[in-house]
Amino acid sequence: MIVVLKENPNPRQLENLIQWLKSLNLDVHISSGSQQTVLGLVGDTTSVDIDLVRALDIVADVKRIQEPYKKANRRFHPQDTIIQIAEGISIGGGNFQMIAGPCSVESPEQICEVAKAVKASGASILRGGAFKPRTSPYAFQGMHAEGIKLLLEAKAETGMPIITEIMDIGQLELFGEVDIIQVGARNMQNFELLKHLGRTGKPILLKRGLANTYQELLMSAEYIMSGGNEQIILCERGIRTFETFTRNTLDIAAVPVLKELSHLPVVIDPSHALGIARFVPTMAVAAVAAGCDGLMIEVHNDPPHAKCDGPQSIRPEAFDVLAKRVKAMRQLVTSLEG
Repeated sequence: MIVVLKENPNPRQLENLIQWLKSLNLDVHISSGSQQTVLGLVGDTTSVDIDLVRALDIVADVKRIQEPYKKANRRFHPQDTIIQIAEGISIGGGNFQMIAGPCSVESPEQICEVAKAVKASGASILRGGAFKPRTSPYAFQGMHAEGIKLLLEAKAETGMPIITEIMDIGQLELFGEVDIIQVGARNMQNFELLKHLGRTGKPILLKRGLANTYQELLMSAEYIMSGGNEQIILCERGIRTFETFTRNTLDIAAVPVLKELSHLPVVIDPSHALGIARFVPTMAVAAVAAGCDGLMIEVHNDPPHAKCDGPQSIRPEAFDVLAKRVKAMRQLVTSLEG
């Protein structure tokens, strides 16, 4: 349920209303926008007399939310959520960020070389896998704790905040200095992990599962938000369809749909969606045209010899060209919106 307040509500009346709602064992979430303030009520709202609340002087309207996700709902929080990753680096609400780096951390030289290159081209966040969920148990599984250590060294050298994927609750203590924790597609519905991440207070990038709906993605975000952590970035990384030419099928429609349903930022990962490096730039630009809040691009300095996902990784020089195309498309979209 949401309570929409009139403009400039009386502070004392507002406080009395909030305290009364809390006395009904409801969690009251206050969303203050430039023109409207909304109270989002989470819990058993059957005891709330809608007509009584609607009749209050400071209340403009009362609405029930039918969708099972509440805190991730756009109606619960009309304004776009803006997540601050580091000083001067935010995502959402018009703030766009490029996330780039190798699929997996392989050596100090490799991660630092790529980090410097993508930063010079305009990337603001460094990605790199330390723990790798692989289909085959015989494939490279990542460098684990050493991989995080090397990411932190690259962060210290370049000043770029870092994002890396977590696979298990037991790894959480290793992520203390990681700026964004990534939840991969295979763990999107690992609900116990999501509950723990809800208590971290760190930005979480939540990837859509291989065959999950928009609502299921938002319900996974709800798991994290219900634990108190509302710093969620949604990520579309392709879904499994009958097409086999590309690794997955990139669902560009996820951008406008998720932005209508939710206030959370939406990032696109064309690298995992396509699995073919030469198609990544085109789909990255298409995602920007659709209105995404950021891109996650896999960049490797030597793709043919990469230990993980070389075929979908572009070289630093190709990323530089891609970044220029993205910048031009963003300027075009902004001019059309203006």
